[in-house]
Amino acid sequence: MAPTGPAAADPPADPQKSMEVEIESVLQERIMVLDGGMGTMIQQYALSEEDFRGHEFKDHSRPLKGNNDLLSITQPNIICDIHKEYLLSGADIIETNTFSSTRVAQADYGLEHLAYRLNRVSAQVARKAADDVAAQTGIRRYVAGAMGPTNRTLSVSPSVERPDYRNITFDELVEAYKEQAKGLLDGGIDILLVETIFDTANAKAALFALQTLFEEEYAPRPIFVSGTIVDKSGRTLSGQTGEAFVISVSHSKPLCIGLNCALGAVEMRPFIETIGKCTTAYIICYPNAGLPNTFGGYDETPEVTAKHIKNFALDGLVNIVGGCCGTTPAHIRKIAEAVKFCKPRVPPSLSQGYMLLSGLEPFRIGPYTNFVNIGERCNVAGSRKFAKLIMADNYEEALSVAKLQVEMGAQVLDINMDDGMLDGPAAMTRFCNLISSEPDIAKVPLCIDSSNFSVIEAGLKCCQGKCIVNSISLKEGEEDFLEKARKIKLYGAAVVVMAFDEMGQATETETKIAICSRAYHLLVEKVHFNPNDIIFDPNILTIGTGMEEHNLYAMNFINATKTIKETLPGARISGGLSNLSFSFRGMDAIREAMHGVFLYHAIKYGMDMGIVNAGNLPVYDDIHKELLQLCENLIWNKDPDATEKLLHYAQNHSQGGRKVVQTDEWRKTSVEERLEYALIKGIEKYVTVDTEEARLNQEKYPRPLNVIEGPLMNGMKIVGDLFGAGKMFLPQVIKSARVMKKAVGHLIPYMEKEREERRAKGGSIEEECSQLLDENVKDDFFEEILEEYEEIRQEHYESLKERRYLSLQQARKKGFRDDWLSGHKPVKPKFIGTKVFEDYDLKRLVEYIDWKPFFDIWQLRGKYPNRGFPKVFNDKTVGEEAKRVYNDAQNLLKMLINQKKLQARGVVGFWPAQSVQDDIHLYAVEEAVGTSEPVAKFYGLRQQAEKDSACTDPYYCLSDFIAPWDSGICDYLGLFAVACFGVDELCNEFRKQDDEYGIIMVKALGDRLAEAFAEELHERVRREFWAYCSTEQLDLSDLRRIKYEGIRPAPGYPSQPDHTEKLTMWKLANIEETTGIGLTESLAMIPASAVSGLYFSSPKSKYFAVGKICKDQVEDYALRKNLSVAEVEKWLGPILGYDTEQL
Repeated sequence: MAPTGPAAADPPADPQKSMEVEIESVLQERIMVLDGGMGTMIQQYALSEEDFRGHEFKDHSRPLKGNNDLLSITQPNIICDIHKEYLLSGADIIETNTFSSTRVAQADYGLEHLAYRLNRVSAQVARKAADDVAAQTGIRRYVAGAMGPTNRTLSVSPSVERPDYRNITFDELVEAYKEQAKGLLDGGIDILLVETIFDTANAKAALFALQTLFEEEYAPRPIFVSGTIVDKSGRTLSGQTGEAFVISVSHSKPLCIGLNCALGAVEMRPFIETIGKCTTAYIICYPNAGLPNTFGGYDETPEVTAKHIKNFALDGLVNIVGGCCGTTPAHIRKIAEAVKFCKPRVPPSLSQGYMLLSGLEPFRIGPYTNFVNIGERCNVAGSRKFAKLIMADNYEEALSVAKLQVEMGAQVLDINMDDGMLDGPAAMTRFCNLISSEPDIAKVPLCIDSSNFSVIEAGLKCCQGKCIVNSISLKEGEEDFLEKARKIKLYGAAVVVMAFDEMGQATETETKIAICSRAYHLLVEKVHFNPNDIIFDPNILTIGTGMEEHNLYAMNFINATKTIKETLPGARISGGLSNLSFSFRGMDAIREAMHGVFLYHAIKYGMDMGIVNAGNLPVYDDIHKELLQLCENLIWNKDPDATEKLLHYAQNHSQGGRKVVQTDEWRKTSVEERLEYALIKGIEKYVTVDTEEARLNQEKYPRPLNVIEGPLMNGMKIVGDLFGAGKMFLPQVIKSARVMKKAVGHLIPYMEKEREERRAKGGSIEEECSQLLDENVKDDFFEEILEEYEEIRQEHYESLKERRYLSLQQARKKGFRDDWLSGHKPVKPKFIGTKVFEDYDLKRLVEYIDWKPFFDIWQLRGKYPNRGFPKVFNDKTVGEEAKRVYNDAQNLLKMLINQKKLQARGVVGFWPAQSVQDDIHLYAVEEAVGTSEPVAKFYGLRQQAEKDSACTDPYYCLSDFIAPWDSGICDYLGLFAVACFGVDELCNEFRKQDDEYGIIMVKALGDRLAEAFAEELHERVRREFWAYCSTEQLDLSDLRRIKYEGIRPAPGYPSQPDHTEKLTMWKLANIEETTGIGLTESLAMIPASAVSGLYFSSPKSKYFAVGKICKDQVEDYALRKNLSVAEVEKWLGPILGYDTEQL
């Protein structure tokens, strides 16, 4: 069978064209297919020990059965036949039989000396098979050199008793992988595939080897990288998450990255989705044939495997698919058939401007990331405690220092072993290996800190994550600087560059800027270093020394920081904070105050991170006012006597500047103030006692939940405000969170008890449950929070100077695609055409009224937990007034209905339909679909604003939810228009009486009835008129939350912002003639209490906002609608992503 696409889709081999460009051009056109399990096929031959040995190894001293890679030498015809079976089943790419062909793995068989030969011969066998089948079929085939993980690991000790022990080194693995890669390259492979990665450190050694070879000996080849998630935890065997794994290997710029082995397709899917969201590389996925059975075999049939992988393809998740353990040519044949007509995943355009680091978990530093704390205590030069432990060879205890730093909020961990009494490389290696055995520490990225580059390399060789190197500089000249930078890039680390050059350390602002600028351009232009991986340390130097020339050091750092951030795109700023206050050593309170004040200002000027003692930073507002002013004067050089005054302060306050032992004076305040104080200060000692005291005050806090909603939430609100203002740092917030957690933990048993007591009384479940555990109240709470954050988000986006957009062509390629052939089948409505409702029963609409917007009109909005109707009545602020207005509304509504002062009229209609790109064509009858001219066309607009890097949503258009013309499937589209008549007449009556309250009330009720009409009619459409959900049984809260299938978007609203589409609706369904609902010149509906829209039945349909669009879409839309561009721009003005006057 041929591969997954026609021969014409594959470019002809071009010797002048790089292999990467050639393969990428195929990947952009179609999904490629990889082969299946080699071991699975070899097992079917039931080979004996003699078969494995062949003639050459008949006298070898060790058993060789099971050494599958050796068969490339002893049974090459079998291996070649297996390759050809896969190729003829549809594989575009075959893997060489070299999974274990390193000298490390072959040592188990005593054949390490054969490593190079095994790889070269295996590559030649695969090359011959690929070329033979290519000649036979006329379609290009590719060979991937398989590089397995070996049977050793750099991140995990083989000895339980010695967690720092490793049975292999990074350098040994690099040499082994170099030897393997040379054999593969000499044998003629097209691709190098580093696969089944259970330890990312091993993979980094392989990538180091490949990049070195490409720099020194061989022309580059495309690199594929495939990790192995071992279980549903979503982590590799060495503990990394999928995203952390991607970050750790992305420096090698793999053409493809993905997953294989350990899991079946079903289990692998969420992890493939995660990886696809965080890489611009193409995605490769080759799972096992399900999970192994009790005998270690695989039972998943080719059809089942192919079905799962097809779903991956239909959802736009993959670019290359194949099989691993348990898969056979039959599996590959079915997979190839399944994805043949599926479009390949389009790699996302990830947000620029992020520094990506990783330990076991990812760490992203972006434009809006708060200050990053680099924990400083694992430094033999900066921490006496840590130094003593290391010198005493007590490394295990030294780990507790690292763990405490992470617990106190360090987001990156600095490690420094620079001491003349230490073997630096050995100490760094041992400590980093021990960290790998502690997930609570290893989860954060490491900062390998040394002035000795051999110590830095020792640390980098132990780390599977993406580290920071601290530091290099121009001190020894450009050649030395560039050599170290290239090495760091090979290891895949970010780098701190100190503001040193051949003349020494920069102290003046201009010198700092000049050195950093020079270093930046060298890194970016000569080493091709990612600008986002560059961190400058413009030198935080000591102030308050009594020497006048030192007085400007703090200001110089801050001013240099501002210019560097403005002129060197992507670069970050860091610094060692303890240097600032070194002249006040021994005076901890003074030093910490100086650090807090300095950071408060430096962060505003662009400082991104700093080496700090996580957890020992004061809250800016808590610094004693006199001390605060003295620190401000010293840092900004406002007072020539600032140093003397600060020393004088230290002598007269706080025990000579030492930290004051915390007094319990605050314990004398009210329980509310004590809880607030404990939360802000992060004091856990008394929080349980104080929480219990508040709980026992039944008069003030009748329920345990009230304690949370009251003093505890008030305290956390202050914490949030201080953090947002830059006056608290993450370590302090973490302390506060711990206090909050402890307080809530004390209350939970009482809340559970209350819940049980209420349940015993026999109330409804909503009344019985504790509000904290009540899903509806939880929804209200989150809704309130989301509304607040939506405002912040909108302000943020409004503030952005420039948004990025996809071209219309790109957006269409990334549009939503449903599997219309094997998925949802459109349901035919009960009638085609329209149905008019001349006098709809208002009484049946009353229960569908959503009262929340009614109260919003009156600006009566309750706060959590009293949001929404009817809980708003319990709100202390607006509850009483809300109840009064609601009662007035009920009385007026009853009168209006009974006296028939209002009338509801509407129309609903359905037509056969198909989508044509971004438009929807409607037909009079099913027989006309696709063959006759449509009776109407609805034109769609597609999202173009670039989505966040972590978002995998398609770029939606409403037409995506209607079966396309080329599917041959007849779909349907509905429309409706409903209105409440009589409101204007009633308003005139109230106006004659100067009753403004009555006017607002009747307008509000008219609007609510119209919306209720739309809601009730849509329910009838789903259950009765269209009946695509005839058994639907949803309560009102489910309707509010859109738990039903299908949508009813309206022209002029986010999913289709063009009001002119109403003209098509009105003409198609004769809306004005049949209902009396008209349109103004601006296309507003008359009467104002009216609702209209389209009906979509697809279960995949969803509401979305088109957002801003570009000129190319406006021009295309104008052409389709036969309107001028200017006319379209007039109607779409609010969503234009460009200035019409500047184009």
